[in-house]
Amino acid sequence: MGFPDTRFNVNLSILFTELPLLERPAAARAAGFTAVELWWPWVDAPVPEQAELDALRDALTDAGTRLVGLNFYAGQLPGPDRGALSVPGEESDKFRANVPVAIEFARSLGCTTFNALYGNRVEGVLPKEQDRLALENLAFAARAVAEIDGTLIIEALNAPESPKCPIVSAPKAIEVVDAVNAATGLDNARFLMDLYHLSMNGEDLDEVIDRYTAKTAHVQIADNPGRGAPGTGELDFDALLDRLKKAGYDGWIGLEYKPGDTPSASSFAWLPAPLRAAQ
Repeated sequence: MGFPDTRFNVNLSILFTELPLLERPAAARAAGFTAVELWWPWVDAPVPEQAELDALRDALTDAGTRLVGLNFYAGQLPGPDRGALSVPGEESDKFRANVPVAIEFARSLGCTTFNALYGNRVEGVLPKEQDRLALENLAFAARAVAEIDGTLIIEALNAPESPKCPIVSAPKAIEVVDAVNAATGLDNARFLMDLYHLSMNGEDLDEVIDRYTAKTAHVQIADNPGRGAPGTGELDFDALLDRLKKAGYDGWIGLEYKPGDTPSASSFAWLPAPLRAAQ
Protein backbone atom coordinates (compact mmCIF):
# COMPACT_ATOMS: atom_id res chain seq x y z
CA MET A 1 0.00 0.00 0.00
CA GLY A 2 1.08 3.58 -0.65
CA PHE A 3 -0.44 6.58 1.18
CA PRO A 4 2.57 8.91 0.85
CA ASP A 5 0.51 12.07 1.58
CA THR A 6 -1.84 10.65 4.22
CA ARG A 7 -1.75 11.74 7.87
CA PHE A 8 -2.32 8.76 10.15
CA ASN A 9 -2.91 8.69 13.87
CA VAL A 10 -3.31 5.75 16.25
CA ASN A 11 -6.32 5.30 18.52
CA LEU A 12 -4.80 4.33 21.87
CA SER A 13 -8.12 3.06 23.20
CA ILE A 14 -8.24 0.10 20.80
CA LEU A 15 -4.56 -0.33 19.87
CA PHE A 16 -1.81 -0.98 22.42
CA THR A 17 -4.45 -1.93 25.00
CA GLU A 18 -2.22 -4.82 26.06
CA LEU A 19 -0.28 -2.07 27.86
CA PRO A 20 -1.32 0.21 30.73
CA LEU A 21 -2.76 3.52 29.50
CA LEU A 22 0.28 5.58 30.47
CA GLU A 23 2.63 3.31 28.52
CA ARG A 24 0.70 3.44 25.26
CA PRO A 25 1.92 6.83 23.96
CA ALA A 26 5.56 5.70 24.16
CA ALA A 27 4.67 2.41 22.48
CA ALA A 28 2.95 4.23 19.63
CA ARG A 29 5.99 6.49 19.25
CA ALA A 30 8.30 3.48 19.24
CA ALA A 31 6.21 2.07 16.39
CA GLY A 32 6.81 5.27 14.43
CA PHE A 33 3.63 7.26 15.10
CA THR A 34 3.63 10.83 16.35
CA ALA A 35 -0.14 11.48 16.47
CA VAL A 36 -2.77 9.71 18.56
CA GLU A 37 -6.43 9.89 19.52
CA LEU A 38 -8.36 8.58 22.52
CA TRP A 39 -11.80 7.57 23.67
CA TRP A 40 -12.44 9.13 27.08
CA PRO A 41 -10.00 7.01 29.12
CA TRP A 42 -11.87 7.00 32.44
CA VAL A 43 -15.13 5.18 31.72
CA ASP A 44 -16.39 5.55 35.30
CA ALA A 45 -15.12 9.07 35.86
CA PRO A 46 -16.27 11.95 33.64
CA VAL A 47 -14.34 14.20 36.05
CA PRO A 48 -11.22 12.27 37.11
CA GLU A 49 -8.68 13.40 39.66
CA GLN A 50 -6.37 16.12 38.41
CA ALA A 51 -3.40 13.86 39.07
CA GLU A 52 -4.76 11.33 36.55
CA LEU A 53 -5.20 14.01 33.91
CA ASP A 54 -1.70 15.34 34.58
CA ALA A 55 -0.18 11.86 34.36
CA LEU A 56 -1.75 11.19 30.96
CA ARG A 57 -0.76 14.61 29.70
CA ASP A 58 2.83 13.98 30.77
CA ALA A 59 2.82 10.54 29.13
CA LEU A 60 1.67 11.99 25.82
CA THR A 61 4.12 14.88 25.97
CA ASP A 62 7.09 12.85 27.12
CA ALA A 63 6.54 10.34 24.32
CA GLY A 64 6.50 13.08 21.69
CA THR A 65 2.97 12.21 20.60
CA ARG A 66 0.40 14.77 19.54
CA LEU A 67 -3.22 14.33 20.64
CA VAL A 68 -5.43 15.04 17.60
CA GLY A 69 -8.80 13.71 18.73
CA LEU A 70 -10.61 13.05 22.01
CA ASN A 71 -14.01 11.56 22.82
CA PHE A 72 -16.20 13.16 25.41
CA TYR A 73 -17.43 10.86 28.16
CA ALA A 74 -19.51 8.11 26.56
CA GLY A 75 -20.20 5.61 29.33
CA GLN A 76 -18.79 2.08 29.21
CA LEU A 77 -16.85 2.15 25.96
CA PRO A 78 -16.03 -0.45 24.85
CA GLY A 79 -18.91 -2.24 26.46
CA PRO A 80 -22.69 -1.98 26.57
CA ASP A 81 -22.87 1.79 26.16
CA ARG A 82 -22.60 3.68 22.89
CA GLY A 83 -22.66 7.20 24.28
CA ALA A 84 -24.27 9.22 27.05
CA LEU A 85 -25.57 12.54 25.82
CA SER A 86 -29.03 11.30 24.76
CA VAL A 87 -29.61 9.24 27.93
CA PRO A 88 -31.73 11.16 30.47
CA GLY A 89 -30.67 11.49 34.08
CA GLU A 90 -27.27 10.56 35.42
CA GLU A 91 -25.61 9.81 32.08
CA SER A 92 -26.62 13.15 30.55
CA ASP A 93 -25.40 14.91 33.67
CA LYS A 94 -22.07 13.08 33.46
CA PHE A 95 -21.68 14.14 29.84
CA ARG A 96 -22.26 17.80 30.66
CA ALA A 97 -19.88 17.65 33.62
CA ASN A 98 -17.23 16.11 31.39
CA VAL A 99 -17.37 18.69 28.61
CA PRO A 100 -15.29 21.46 30.27
CA VAL A 101 -12.86 18.90 31.74
CA ALA A 102 -12.25 17.20 28.40
CA ILE A 103 -11.89 20.51 26.60
CA GLU A 104 -9.34 21.86 29.04
CA PHE A 105 -7.33 18.63 28.94
CA ALA A 106 -7.33 18.58 25.14
CA ARG A 107 -6.60 22.31 24.87
CA SER A 108 -3.51 21.90 27.02
CA LEU A 109 -2.21 19.43 24.41
CA GLY A 110 -3.21 21.44 21.35
CA CYS A 111 -6.17 19.20 20.46
CA THR A 112 -9.36 20.84 19.19
CA THR A 113 -11.40 17.92 17.78
CA PHE A 114 -14.01 16.25 20.01
CA ASN A 115 -16.18 13.21 19.31
CA ALA A 116 -19.62 13.28 20.98
CA LEU A 117 -21.24 9.83 20.86
CA TYR A 118 -25.03 9.96 20.85
CA GLY A 119 -26.18 7.08 23.07
CA ASN A 120 -28.48 4.07 22.93
CA ARG A 121 -32.25 4.17 22.97
CA VAL A 122 -33.50 3.42 26.47
CA GLU A 123 -36.75 1.87 27.62
CA GLY A 124 -39.41 4.11 29.07
CA VAL A 125 -38.30 7.24 27.21
CA LEU A 126 -39.80 8.35 23.91
CA PRO A 127 -37.23 8.58 21.10
CA LYS A 128 -38.26 12.19 20.44
CA GLU A 129 -37.46 13.05 24.06
CA GLN A 130 -34.01 11.48 23.76
CA ASP A 131 -33.45 13.35 20.51
CA ARG A 132 -34.50 16.63 22.15
CA LEU A 133 -32.05 16.04 25.00
CA ALA A 134 -29.32 15.04 22.55
CA LEU A 135 -29.67 18.23 20.55
CA GLU A 136 -29.60 20.28 23.74
CA ASN A 137 -26.42 18.57 24.92
CA LEU A 138 -24.75 18.66 21.52
CA ALA A 139 -25.45 22.38 21.24
CA PHE A 140 -24.02 22.84 24.73
CA ALA A 141 -20.87 20.99 23.69
CA ALA A 142 -20.56 22.82 20.38
CA ARG A 143 -20.71 26.19 22.14
CA ALA A 144 -18.10 25.08 24.65
CA VAL A 145 -15.81 23.74 21.93
CA ALA A 146 -16.17 26.99 20.00
CA GLU A 147 -14.40 28.80 22.85
CA ILE A 148 -11.15 27.15 21.77
CA ASP A 149 -11.98 27.30 18.03
CA GLY A 150 -12.68 23.57 18.17
CA THR A 151 -14.78 21.13 16.16
CA LEU A 152 -17.50 18.81 17.41
CA ILE A 153 -17.75 15.60 15.42
CA ILE A 154 -20.73 13.26 15.13
CA GLU A 155 -20.14 9.58 14.35
CA ALA A 156 -22.38 6.99 12.75
CA LEU A 157 -21.98 3.56 14.35
CA ASN A 158 -23.20 0.32 12.78
CA ALA A 159 -26.54 -1.36 13.33
CA PRO A 160 -25.33 -4.99 13.64
CA GLU A 161 -23.03 -4.15 16.56
CA SER A 162 -25.02 -1.24 18.01
CA PRO A 163 -28.69 -2.13 17.45
CA LYS A 164 -29.99 0.33 20.07
CA CYS A 165 -28.06 3.31 18.68
CA PRO A 166 -30.18 5.56 16.45
CA ILE A 167 -27.20 7.02 14.58
CA VAL A 168 -26.31 4.13 12.29
CA SER A 169 -26.00 5.68 8.84
CA ALA A 170 -24.10 8.51 7.22
CA PRO A 171 -27.31 10.41 6.28
CA LYS A 172 -28.57 10.23 9.86
CA ALA A 173 -25.27 11.51 11.26
CA ILE A 174 -25.32 14.35 8.74
CA GLU A 175 -28.88 15.17 9.80
CA VAL A 176 -27.65 15.55 13.38
CA VAL A 177 -24.66 17.64 12.27
CA ASP A 178 -26.96 20.00 10.40
CA ALA A 179 -29.37 20.24 13.35
CA VAL A 180 -26.56 21.17 15.74
CA ASN A 181 -25.22 23.84 13.40
CA ALA A 182 -28.71 25.25 12.93
CA ALA A 183 -29.28 25.33 16.70
CA THR A 184 -26.02 27.14 17.51
CA GLY A 185 -25.32 29.13 14.36
CA LEU A 186 -21.64 28.31 14.90
CA ASP A 187 -21.08 25.85 12.03
CA ASN A 188 -18.51 23.91 14.04
CA ALA A 189 -20.23 20.49 14.00
CA ARG A 190 -18.92 18.01 11.45
CA PHE A 191 -19.15 14.35 10.44
CA LEU A 192 -16.80 11.64 11.69
CA MET A 193 -16.60 9.25 8.74
CA ASP A 194 -15.77 5.81 10.12
CA LEU A 195 -15.41 3.60 7.06
CA TYR A 196 -15.62 0.38 9.08
CA HIS A 197 -18.98 1.26 10.63
CA LEU A 198 -20.38 2.48 7.32
CA SER A 199 -19.21 -0.68 5.58
CA MET A 200 -20.84 -2.82 8.27
CA ASN A 201 -24.07 -0.94 7.55
CA GLY A 202 -23.81 -1.90 3.88
CA GLU A 203 -23.48 1.70 2.75
CA ASP A 204 -21.85 2.60 -0.56
CA LEU A 205 -18.53 4.03 0.65
CA ASP A 206 -17.76 5.76 -2.64
CA GLU A 207 -21.11 7.53 -2.50
CA VAL A 208 -20.61 8.50 1.15
CA ILE A 209 -17.21 9.98 0.33
CA ASP A 210 -18.52 11.88 -2.67
CA ARG A 211 -21.57 13.26 -0.84
CA TYR A 212 -20.23 14.02 2.61
CA THR A 213 -16.49 14.75 2.53
CA ALA A 214 -17.19 18.50 2.60
CA LYS A 215 -18.89 18.04 5.98
CA THR A 216 -16.26 15.63 7.34
CA ALA A 217 -13.64 16.63 9.92
CA HIS A 218 -12.20 13.23 10.82
CA VAL A 219 -11.94 9.77 9.28
CA GLN A 220 -11.39 6.43 11.00
CA ILE A 221 -10.57 3.10 9.38
CA ALA A 222 -10.59 -0.62 10.07
CA ASP A 223 -11.01 -3.43 7.60
CA ASN A 224 -14.24 -5.38 7.16
CA PRO A 225 -15.03 -8.09 8.02
CA GLY A 226 -13.24 -8.43 11.34
CA ARG A 227 -12.38 -4.83 12.27
CA GLY A 228 -8.72 -5.67 11.76
CA ALA A 229 -5.84 -3.85 10.11
CA PRO A 230 -6.06 -2.82 6.46
CA GLY A 231 -5.40 -5.88 4.33
CA THR A 232 -7.10 -8.33 6.69
CA GLY A 233 -10.54 -7.85 5.15
CA GLU A 234 -12.11 -6.83 1.87
CA LEU A 235 -11.98 -3.01 1.84
CA ASP A 236 -9.74 -1.35 -0.75
CA PHE A 237 -8.07 1.38 1.28
CA ASP A 238 -5.79 2.48 -1.53
CA ALA A 239 -8.88 3.39 -3.55
CA LEU A 240 -10.92 4.73 -0.63
CA LEU A 241 -8.25 7.04 0.74
CA ASP A 242 -7.37 8.20 -2.76
CA ARG A 243 -11.04 9.01 -3.33
CA LEU A 244 -11.15 10.95 -0.06
CA LYS A 245 -8.10 12.94 -1.11
CA LYS A 246 -9.62 13.74 -4.50
CA ALA A 247 -12.82 14.83 -2.74
CA GLY A 248 -10.78 17.39 -0.81
CA TYR A 249 -10.13 15.64 2.50
CA ASP A 250 -6.71 16.42 3.98
CA GLY A 251 -7.36 15.65 7.65
CA TRP A 252 -6.36 12.81 9.92
CA ILE A 253 -6.99 9.13 9.25
CA GLY A 254 -7.47 7.46 12.61
CA LEU A 255 -6.39 3.83 12.91
CA GLU A 256 -9.21 2.38 15.00
CA TYR A 257 -8.81 -1.33 14.43
CA LYS A 258 -8.24 -4.45 16.52
CA PRO A 259 -4.69 -5.80 16.30
CA GLY A 260 -5.76 -9.42 16.60
CA ASP A 261 -3.91 -11.95 18.73
CA THR A 262 -0.50 -10.37 18.22
CA PRO A 263 0.98 -7.32 19.98
CA SER A 264 -0.29 -4.07 18.51
CA ALA A 265 3.14 -3.11 17.20
CA SER A 266 2.97 -6.13 14.90
CA SER A 267 -0.24 -4.94 13.24
CA PHE A 268 1.32 -2.09 11.24
CA ALA A 269 3.17 -4.10 8.60
CA TRP A 270 0.72 -2.77 6.00
CA LEU A 271 2.03 0.78 6.55
CA PRO A 272 5.71 1.46 5.77
CA ALA A 273 7.51 2.92 8.78
CA PRO A 274 8.48 6.19 7.03
CA LEU A 275 4.78 6.96 6.50
CA ARG A 276 3.69 6.59 10.11
CA ALA A 277 4.96 9.88 11.54
CA ALA A 278 2.62 12.85 11.19
CA GLN A 279 3.36 14.84 8.06
